[in-house]
Amino acid sequence: MYIIMPLTVCPNCVYYKIEGALCISGLNVVSKRIAKEGKPEDFAKRAEGLFCFNNMYIATLMIPIIAAIPALGMNCFVPLLIIFISLISLLAFRFFVIFTKIACLHCRAKYKCPQAGQMGVHEL
Repeated sequence: MYIIMPLTVCPNCVYYKIEGALCISGLNVVSKRIAKEGKPEDFAKRAEGLFCFNNMYIATLMIPIIAAIPALGMNCFVPLLIIFISLISLLAFRFFVIFTKIACLHCRAKYKCPQAGQMGVHEL
């Protein structure tokens, strides 16, 4: 995702054009070095379709959690259970605290971002 996002999504973001700006992921800086500028109206396309970039990114976050379930079923021991609970906690913290309370509220692309719209940040 650290290669796909700067090449395909970041060139269309508001932060790509702003000199000296830094988005929450910091990938706009990488994108400026490796990709040419895109169209801001194409930024919302990152959430269209089954295999869109948003869905692929969320899948990469969910794969470790899903992979830990069979391991817990085969051999449930305390360290693995702690890792599993930690993964779920970190993912929940990312979605419910970092995005909604910190990142998206201050983002300059929140009115064009489909993810911010799904979380209800447009109204805040």
